[in-house]
Amino acid sequence: MSAVAEIYEDAQGPAVPIVPAVPFADPLGNPFLRTRFALPARPATFLRRQRLVDHLDQALGTPLTLLNGAAGAGKTLLAADWADGRRPAVAWLTVEVGDRRPGVFWAYVVQALRACGALPPGPVGFPAAASLADGRLLAVLAAELNDRGRPVVLVLDEFDRMTAEVAEQLEFVLHHAGRGLHLVLVTRTEPLLPLHRYRAAGELTEIRAAELAFTPEEAVALLELHGLSLPVHAARALVDRTRGWAAGLRLSALAARTSGDPEAYLKEFEADRSTIADFLLAEVLNGQTEERQDLLLRVSVLERFCPDLADALTGRADAEPLLVELHHANAFVEHLGRSWYRLHPLFGEILRAHLRVRLPGLEPELHRRAARWLRRSGFLPETLAHGAAAGDWDFTAGALVDDLAIGQLFTGLRSEDLTRLFSRMGPEAGSPATDLVRAARDLARCDVDRGSARLRHAEERLAFEASEPSPGMVPDQAAAQLSCALLEALAARLTGSSPRAEKAARAADELRRREVPAQLLAEHPELSALLLTHVGSARLWAGRFEEARAALTIVAGTPGGDSTLLPREESMGHLALLDYLNGWLGRAERKALAAVSETERLDLSQPSGSGLGRLVLAAVAVDRHELDRAQALLDETVRLPSGARDPVPAAGRALATARLLLVRGRTRAAVEASDPVVSAAVASPWAAGHEALVASAVHLAEGRPNEAAEMLQGVSGDQPTCAVEAAAIQLAAGRPKAAMDLLDSIHTRSGTGPAVTVRAALVRAQAAERAGDTATARRLVAQALLDARRERLRRPFLDAGPWIGPLLATAPLRELAAGWLTPGPPRRGERPGPEPPPSLPVAVELSGREREVLGRLARMRSTEEIAADLYVSVNTVKTHLKSVYRKLAVNRRNDAVRRARDLGLL
Repeated sequence: MSAVAEIYEDAQGPAVPIVPAVPFADPLGNPFLRTRFALPARPATFLRRQRLVDHLDQALGTPLTLLNGAAGAGKTLLAADWADGRRPAVAWLTVEVGDRRPGVFWAYVVQALRACGALPPGPVGFPAAASLADGRLLAVLAAELNDRGRPVVLVLDEFDRMTAEVAEQLEFVLHHAGRGLHLVLVTRTEPLLPLHRYRAAGELTEIRAAELAFTPEEAVALLELHGLSLPVHAARALVDRTRGWAAGLRLSALAARTSGDPEAYLKEFEADRSTIADFLLAEVLNGQTEERQDLLLRVSVLERFCPDLADALTGRADAEPLLVELHHANAFVEHLGRSWYRLHPLFGEILRAHLRVRLPGLEPELHRRAARWLRRSGFLPETLAHGAAAGDWDFTAGALVDDLAIGQLFTGLRSEDLTRLFSRMGPEAGSPATDLVRAARDLARCDVDRGSARLRHAEERLAFEASEPSPGMVPDQAAAQLSCALLEALAARLTGSSPRAEKAARAADELRRREVPAQLLAEHPELSALLLTHVGSARLWAGRFEEARAALTIVAGTPGGDSTLLPREESMGHLALLDYLNGWLGRAERKALAAVSETERLDLSQPSGSGLGRLVLAAVAVDRHELDRAQALLDETVRLPSGARDPVPAAGRALATARLLLVRGRTRAAVEASDPVVSAAVASPWAAGHEALVASAVHLAEGRPNEAAEMLQGVSGDQPTCAVEAAAIQLAAGRPKAAMDLLDSIHTRSGTGPAVTVRAALVRAQAAERAGDTATARRLVAQALLDARRERLRRPFLDAGPWIGPLLATAPLRELAAGWLTPGPPRRGERPGPEPPPSLPVAVELSGREREVLGRLARMRSTEEIAADLYVSVNTVKTHLKSVYRKLAVNRRNDAVRRARDLGLL
């Protein structure tokens, strides 16, 4: 007896005699089924995936290879394709349920080895009985394989049908065969082998579901074999839906071939009414126990689930072991880690449809149970989704308000999802929380009248319920009152009522200090940020600039990622407008660019908010006489209607649009555009001042100086930009004293920038020039040129009138204006030609590599060509382009080139 046989006999007891070999007969004398030794045929549409074949080749370095995947994952055809190309031949055995009897299994294994020539006739016979395998036979088989010069590759397909007894015997043979056997197990479940030992020893190669899944590129190739042409982006969506499941892709392709529009079919097919449903129901669901089937049907309403949540839906307490079993059985239950699972998307679709047939009317109740479990466990987004799916809007709105998350309807990456979710809420929902959500949705659309009415109703209901509480219907009082304060501040902002906004802010501060848990506030930084933004906007509208700046500056520095996205963007836009109204064009531009880039930093496809940053950039562009850029920026904000009835952005649009129209000589249109058209309860001094300036400028242009002067009666030195422009009109209307009085009223103001000081200097210079004091006029113009050059402020000089031309022609002033306001001197050897348009100085700092990319962009090079030229990746080029677009405040290639040429960068 060999040493191996002795080892096995010691472990298993006395050996059972081995029967002589009977050609092509099993232990019961039945003929062997040759088809079980044959490699499965691959269909004509089979796609060889070389990456997996290569992995199987590399796996020969370990004694055990595991191909583990769900039904239809493509593992059998993969193994067959790989085995077909190997020499010497691979021993193949397709295991069947009858092979659970050890004698039958080992008889077929021996015959599979003989059929491929790996085991010659000799000492290894067949088991004597179907019910057991002789220990000596296993030992002799292991010894025979161990003595071979070349290893034998044995593939056992459908190994998940085997018992623990057969698995233990197989492990014995594999261990003692040494390098003589390489075993490939193709299985749907985890085989009952000591895999941990093989992993620890580096003797196991595993190919599982993730690697078996088709990539989008492989899906395209597979569909082509079915006569279908699908772009990669569409294939990617199909792969996402099927998780790259081979059978799902192939069955979808077969069905799509009979469709008139295959691409549309593959995008929108109903999984529950397809051959995929038949496959999954037959191969997966129907093979499960009654308890497993019930569990799968109920959890199909969930995106993800854990045992406790599943138990809440089933009403039992057996979910944990069932989920473990289903996952190990590759029953399309995916483990996400930390005891969380999810169903394969297609399987989930089919199960939901099956649930409606088998258990009609149960689905809303399952959503309701899920919503309450998720609410108790602190999963708000999923709570809201399932509450809405159950149609329980009072509960859903209450959860939103109780969590202090009503601000998420306005800001953050989920705001659009929440808006869509609550858009399905019907009029039957009548709790205070639903009133608050309706008010929030109305105010978000700037429907102030309806939103305010619903807010009043919610406040009345809350007061009543607080006096006569009804358990289960009233949201948390402090959270609800804080939500009311937020909406009240927004309503105040939209009506331009600064006192109302301040009152709401004080009420919110009191609640935050005394009644709302600090932890809850910390989880929702968007609430405080939104409140301060509303207060700051109302203060700005009222002309309380410094108080507005204090509130808005806090918001601009608020952390919180995407949750505070909108308030950060809007606060920066408002701060930019404040700088513009105080005459600081450069500061205004930088803050406006920061506002515009807030969404870009988070890779959002569109800017949010009112577009105030772009409106400020447009106004700055008008003052710099970059009229095409100003128009382009105004055009971009047309797709942002949310600011149409918000007073500050509406006034910003009116200001920028009217100024551009005035410059272009369209005076009547400018007058119409200068009215912000908002239903503000309180007039804004600076908005009214700019509207009066436009009307006054039109009167003056049309030869009515007295009417022009009368329009300026309400303009005072409290609004610096309005005051200096009004002074210029007064002087042009022949009222020098009124002009000087206006200038004197802002002379002592601190914080006024070049747009104010330059215009003031030019008005004084014009008055001095009229009085014959040319020296004073020249000195004032020189100072204006120095201040304006830093800001590239050209509009005041272009609007000054003919008096300034002779002064600019004098030597000292000509040099100060050359190159940015007027053409510079010709270069050496260059003939003087017609005067070109003034070239503006470079105000944008680009890196050397950004300039290289920009230069190639101007030569119409593609992204790929630029990458090749610069020996960098395409992604690197895209990163540089994104930075260039941000710095130039543009969104398109052509605009970037045009803007760069205007700035002298090209």
